[in-house]
Amino acid sequence: MNKTRVNEILNQKMLNEVYYNERPVWIQEVHDDIAKISFIDNFEEKNVYIEDLYENDLYE
Repeated sequence: MNKTRVNEILNQKMLNEVYYNERPVWIQEVHDDIAKISFIDNFEEKNVYIEDLYENDLYE
């Protein structure tokens, strides 16, 4: 994913299916090329490179 798309997702009111390592995540905030995410399936938070995030339809 690129920085422009991450910012579009953050500014939208609708739910987007974003994944990191095959796990669904919420993007909390972005600083430069790092996104702070939280996993939907538990309370774990992590800082990751935005290029490692992808949307559900990437392989469709």
